[in-house]
Amino acid sequence: MKSLFWFTSLATILLFTGCLKVEDLNLNTPTADVITKNPTVQELNNLVTGTESGMRLALSTYLDDVGTIGREMYRFSGSEPRWTTDILGGASSNLDTNGFYITNPWGFAYADVKNANLLLEGAKNCKLLTDVQRKGYTGFAKTLIAYQLLMNLTLTYGNGIRTDVSDLNKLGPIVSKDDALTYIASLFDQGRDDLAAGSVIFPLSPGFDGFSDAAGLIKVNRALAARTAVYRQKWADALTYLGNSFFDLNGSLTLGAFYSFSTATGDQLNAFYIAPNSFGEIRPAHPSYAADIEAGDDRLSKAPLRTAPATQSNLTSNRDVFVYTSNTAPIPIVRNEELILIYAEVNIQNNTLPDAIVALNRIRTAHNLPVYAGAATQPALLTEMLRQRRYSLFSEGHRWVDLRRYNRLAELPVDRAGDDVWVEFPLPALEK
Repeated sequence: MKSLFWFTSLATILLFTGCLKVEDLNLNTPTADVITKNPTVQELNNLVTGTESGMRLALSTYLDDVGTIGREMYRFSGSEPRWTTDILGGASSNLDTNGFYITNPWGFAYADVKNANLLLEGAKNCKLLTDVQRKGYTGFAKTLIAYQLLMNLTLTYGNGIRTDVSDLNKLGPIVSKDDALTYIASLFDQGRDDLAAGSVIFPLSPGFDGFSDAAGLIKVNRALAARTAVYRQKWADALTYLGNSFFDLNGSLTLGAFYSFSTATGDQLNAFYIAPNSFGEIRPAHPSYAADIEAGDDRLSKAPLRTAPATQSNLTSNRDVFVYTSNTAPIPIVRNEELILIYAEVNIQNNTLPDAIVALNRIRTAHNLPVYAGAATQPALLTEMLRQRRYSLFSEGHRWVDLRRYNRLAELPVDRAGDDVWVEFPLPALEK
């Protein structure tokens, strides 16, 4: 999948400036003007391809951010010490408002939002589309914007995000976490409504296989809406959205939508992949992953033993993160195993505990564990649910978020005196 040159130009500007707020960025280029005022269907389709491709830029940095703070892993690097200082709060370190670990994922996500906004404008003005076809484009664009905003909000959390960014010359204000989540939920709903009235005539990557028509994209949209609903503690909404997604209690755990990678010319490789037993640039699993796992759990295979321990900055691990087993392995956007765990969480919160236990046992038995034998109480089952999310969704970007939303960050291990477990990233400096 090739990123389009107007995406690359915008993303490059954002990479070097570090955030969205770019004073001299002028989108009134011939390309942007054509794509918004008089596009062909092929130009719109190219923009869809570039926008989907752009979601992958800085994804590995995002996963390193949340995985390292969430003590799923360490990020050892011979060239970048901030992974073991700033990100872990080593000694007197703090998170830097100009640090690459926030400016890159933040900037690339907003660059992709800008592409999606161009797609919205272009689809609206394209004279070659039927109204039904137009809705397909706008539904996809709104879904993607909501998802990218949610990714950035996951990082900055209580510091908020910008939601109104359609005009880079007149950006909307930073809004609170709660207001941002409300906006994102509404945007997912708008995307669903457009897709329900639309048809899809544009190509998508293999990551959307099985979900590349309007009905399929609605299911992906509703799955992401369910994730957003649990972040908002809207339990009834989450259950409704699950019912309209691809949730299947007895279905494949790997069914879902994914970031796709390949070795094709112009495409991207999975930058999170590192071969086991490497040295230098590596992602060792946090020792607690293996220490805390139940005997017989097949998810231990996600963190295989190294032939020799890796050590850096007084941190040591004898296991590697090996969730993505090749440089073309897909990374989940959302998949059925997460949806089953959302279903369990909603039922715990609604005090329909037998249904929650059924869902948790679906996960446990799928991973070679016996059925749940603990207390059938809300507190015990919440702990069990978070435990299963820890192992099922390892290195998919959830543990830090999950413990934060349940006020359990204090449960994360601190490996060195003076280290910190951060609640959120600061806004990039130029956003203030």
